[in-house]
Amino acid sequence: MLIGPRSIAILGTMLFVSSEIQAPFYADKQNLLFFIDSDSGLRPIRSPTEWEIRRSHIRANMERVLGPLPPYARNSPLDVRVLENEEAPDFVRRKISFLGEHDASDRVTAYLLIPKSPGYGGRYPAVLCLHQTTRPGKAEPAGLAGKPDLHYALELARLGFVTLAPDYPNFGDYAVDPYAIGYASATMKGIVNHRRAVDVLESLPEVDAGKIGVIGHSLGGHNSLFLSVFEPRVRAVVTSCGFNSFHKYMRGDLSGWSHRGYMPRIASMFDRDPARMPFDFTEILAAIAPRPVFINAPVGDSNFEVSGVVDCVAAARPVYHEIFGVRDRLEVHYPAAGHEFPLEVRRAAYRFLERWLR
Repeated sequence: MLIGPRSIAILGTMLFVSSEIQAPFYADKQNLLFFIDSDSGLRPIRSPTEWEIRRSHIRANMERVLGPLPPYARNSPLDVRVLENEEAPDFVRRKISFLGEHDASDRVTAYLLIPKSPGYGGRYPAVLCLHQTTRPGKAEPAGLAGKPDLHYALELARLGFVTLAPDYPNFGDYAVDPYAIGYASATMKGIVNHRRAVDVLESLPEVDAGKIGVIGHSLGGHNSLFLSVFEPRVRAVVTSCGFNSFHKYMRGDLSGWSHRGYMPRIASMFDRDPARMPFDFTEILAAIAPRPVFINAPVGDSNFEVSGVVDCVAAARPVYHEIFGVRDRLEVHYPAAGHEFPLEVRRAAYRFLERWLR
């Protein structure tokens, strides 16, 4: 049966649904101010309560592609281990590992950076920092490898944020076969690991658990969005060069999204066809509302053609503006650059995180 208002259960401040319930297919993923009801067809959305029905459909349709979100065990052991410790003048950088699953062999590696400046009330806001597609993985945002323009975990630590940069599956020091342990996508395994990373941040005495955000570029840019759809503890989101609409991604060729590093069902179940996809980034962006989202979308990005980002923002704005009445929580920058995170835009992103997490 289709998901209706009575199928939704409240968890914390967000509404969630069982992935076992089938959601309707939405051919129109640009106009989001309606939902499909099993009894009366199309129904307009006029309130946050009605929006939760469409949001639940978006989540369920994402799970058709990503695979089901595993049950969340909030209090399961993290077993955080410090592997290396480096003292810098203004921060401490630790290489750590933590349990990604209950199986002790699945240990996610990460860099944790803790400022030495006085915290606000003794604790700091925190930002989960997700890396791009680069072999060193976590080492790039932590400032130990790669491009200086992508050292955002280091830069944010120097601004007074606790930062945590984990490895995505099969990058850096983290080797895992998500499919061998039952996942339908590496993307869903990434979401699970990143939720565990939020658990790690919450567990730290230096962190204000109510002030956790996420930032990422490219691979990390879309993983920031994926995580935020499924994790309400993320209070502010920065996505750089991370998405556009599927129809405008590589002129509609979704091969880049369908390999084993992402979501193979895009090929095996949906023939890499944007018109057959159960979800799009127009919906993902809106599903995060009313939480604040910062977008870096360079006009010369060859990975994510900028007009497809404009389409996503145009679809999400009515949800922010008309449904939730918030007009200052979608901040979009279109710099004259390629697939990059320029300094002036990073500074704007850091001001954005200051505003929403301090």
